[in-house]
Formats: sequence, C-alpha cells, structure tokens
Amino acid sequence: MRRSALLGLLVTTFAASWCMPKANAQDTRNVTEPRIPQSCTTLTASLKSSNGRLAPADETKPDTQRIQAALDSCSTGKAVELKAAPNRDSFLSGPLQLRAGVTLVVDAGVILFGSRNPRDYDTRPGACGVISPGGGGCRPLIGGTRVEGAGVMGDGIIDGRGGEAMLGATSQGTTWWQLADQARTGGTQNNPRLLVLSGCDNFTLYQITLRNSANFHVSYSSGNGFTVWGVKIYSPKNARNTDGIDPGNSTNVTIAYSWIDTGDDNVAIKAGAGLPTTHMTIAHNHFYSGHGMSIGSETNGGASAIRVIDLSIDGADNGIRIKSNSTRGGLVHDIVYEDVCIRNTKNPIYMDTHYTATVGSEQGRIPVFQDITLRNVRIFGDGRLMLDGFDAIHPLKMTFDNVMLDTPASIKTTASYTTLTLGPGSANFRPEGEGVTVSGSPAAGSPNSCAGKFVPFPR
Repeated sequence: MRRSALLGLLVTTFAASWCMPKANAQDTRNVTEPRIPQSCTTLTASLKSSNGRLAPADETKPDTQRIQAALDSCSTGKAVELKAAPNRDSFLSGPLQLRAGVTLVVDAGVILFGSRNPRDYDTRPGACGVISPGGGGCRPLIGGTRVEGAGVMGDGIIDGRGGEAMLGATSQGTTWWQLADQARTGGTQNNPRLLVLSGCDNFTLYQITLRNSANFHVSYSSGNGFTVWGVKIYSPKNARNTDGIDPGNSTNVTIAYSWIDTGDDNVAIKAGAGLPTTHMTIAHNHFYSGHGMSIGSETNGGASAIRVIDLSIDGADNGIRIKSNSTRGGLVHDIVYEDVCIRNTKNPIYMDTHYTATVGSEQGRIPVFQDITLRNVRIFGDGRLMLDGFDAIHPLKMTFDNVMLDTPASIKTTASYTTLTLGPGSANFRPEGEGVTVSGSPAAGSPNSCAGKFVPFPR
C-alpha cells in the first residue's frame, strides 16, 4: 500500500472511531475533515534526497522563486502542488509567502527542505543565525499575514533541518539547535520558525508532516478559524524551543486527529495582550515527548472556553499544564480536559502560577486560574502533581471528576492555595498543603480504561 493511502486510511479510521463531540466542542464552527483543493499549477521535483537529506551540491539549487511565482499567480480556491518526478523527490526553498485562498500541497513522497543559509531568512542584514539580545532576526520558512482561506496540505514532508549545520563562513558547522543551546547562557537564538501565520482567518493544515524545525513548528495568532487535522509533527526531545503548535490571541481553533512528538510544548495556547484567546477544541490527538498540553505562559490577555478531549500523552516532561507568573498573568477559566490518558510523564498535572518569574520585570499581572475541570483522567507511572495557586486571595480553583492515579504511592503531590472539588466521579488521592481546601464526595467508580489510547507515532 502506498504511504499516502496508508496514512489516509489511518486518519480516516481514527476519525471514524471517534466523533467530534459537538456538545462539548468550543470551536463554534462546524468542523469537518478538510479536502485538498484542485491544483492550479503542478511543480515537479528536480532534486533527490538520500536518507532524508539533500546532497551538498544541491544546496545551491533553490526552488524558492518558482514556488513563490506559482503561489503568486494561483487563483483563489486552488492549490500549488509539489509533485515527485522519476528519481526526484525534493524541493529546496528559502522563505515563502502564502496568498489568500491559495493552498500549498506537498504530495506523498515529496520533501520540501528549508534552506540552511541564514542569509535567506534575514529580516535585516546578518540578523538570522546568531545570538543577540533580542529575537526577530529571521523570517519563517512559510509565512502568511492576513491571508484568508489559505492552507498547507498533503501527505508529504516539510523539513526545517534544525539538526543540520548552517551554511556560511561564520556558522562554523553549528546547527540551528546547537545555536539554541548556546543561548541558554544568555541572549536569544535567532532561528527561523517553520510556519508563522498572523491574522489568517480560516486557515487549514491537513495531513502534512512537519519535522525538524529550527524553532517553533507552527505559530498561529490573531485569527478566526484555524483547523489542524491529521498532521504529524516531529523533532527530537532535546531540540530546544521546537514547539509543535502554538495558537494565540485567536478564536475558533480546532486541532484534531494529530500526532505531536517534539522538544518543547506539544501544544501551547498563548494568551498575551491583544485579541481574545477563546473557543478552542483540541480533540482526538496523541502527544509523545515534549512539554505537554500547555496554556501560557502569556495569560495576561485571558484564556477561556477551551476543551481538550480524547488525548493521550506518553513519555512527555509535562502532561496537563497551565503556566504563568506575575509579569504576564491573567484570568484563565472555563477550561475542561476530558478523556485524557497520561503515561510515563514527569509532571502529569502541573498548575504553575510562578513559572520562571523574572526579577525586576513588571509585576502586578496576577495569574488567576479557576473553573478548571479534569474529567475521566487516568495517570500511569510515577511523577509529580503540582497545584500552585498564586496566593490566598488568588487561589487555584479546580474540579477533579474521575481523576485516578494507577500507583498513588509513586506520585508526589504538592499543593498550595488551591480550592479543589472532588467528584462526582472517583478520585484516589487528596492533596494537602498551605491554603488548600478540598470538598466533595467522590464516588468509588472505575478509572478511564484508556483502551487503545497509546499508539506508536506514525513515522
């Protein structure tokens, strides 16, 4: 069976096994499986990969201009298709700009490689591929600004090549990810993101594989209508700041039937100052290594009406996490996590109102987390649960309804300034700590069976 047919069957079977629970979904749209539009132009590959890499001689043969020209000339509602040719499967590109109503389709068996030359991404001369006091030095590989109805689709691969050496005399064989590690001692790494989408209403990512981004894989902000369906995202667990999908200051977002295995947040919902961050549905997904299903750390703009439904987290550093601090905090409320299974995760539940607070930064943006419900959640293995309210005036307020630890004795629980309600479903642990109050009468019911939840990443 061809790879495209196999992955299509996998997504279709997954979708058929679970139906989107409309009553619980917070995306107000009626979201259904996307379709790939008809092509306006088909571009054939002129390069060949070997073991997922390009030959050094091909680094001087970019396809940027012909791909961009095709995107610029394509009519609304159509697609630019990247297609394999006999013995040729690859394209090489620097930054591309999407156009309104136009979809970029990467066919099965095709790899779109990002350039390794930092000069291709510069926002100003010499700004990309270096450590500096601030960021903003790089354009993304694929960008979109206020392009409505656009998308990136297909059964192919887009590879950011974060683990390969940057080109140029000043790079000295350093990879993008090594640059990010060097920045831990001070400064900011200027690495390109894979996709950056700003104000792109009704944008769609469908079935595409995104891998090895030099920085975040997908950043979506200030939009209304963002659908991610059947997408696969991969980078090594030690690749710094390689978030999977970060939607922020947006409404009507659905991330569904996808697999995310990365080196930072699998999904991080951002809620900084600006447009509301609300009405999001994250349903029927599998997470692997990474920093979990996160909200924050920017929450000063407020986040609400978010539903996480039918999620497995296997082997991550964090599971369910909301993070902020007094320099960037705000109200996070009306959040429900339902039918979640967590295994081999260091911090399965992590509510953190004192996340990496910076001395001397602007204070007074208090994080307030309330009306947060965990329902039918089961945790396998050892780890740590942290329930951290800000203070007695701004406690964390949560409900645990059928939240079960498979081995309670191996889970360390710390809690402070938390108002916790247990029930009506079961709960087999009772947090204690300063300012902690626990109420409710949980039943002695059965834990979530988690049948079929943990599946291999579809490589």
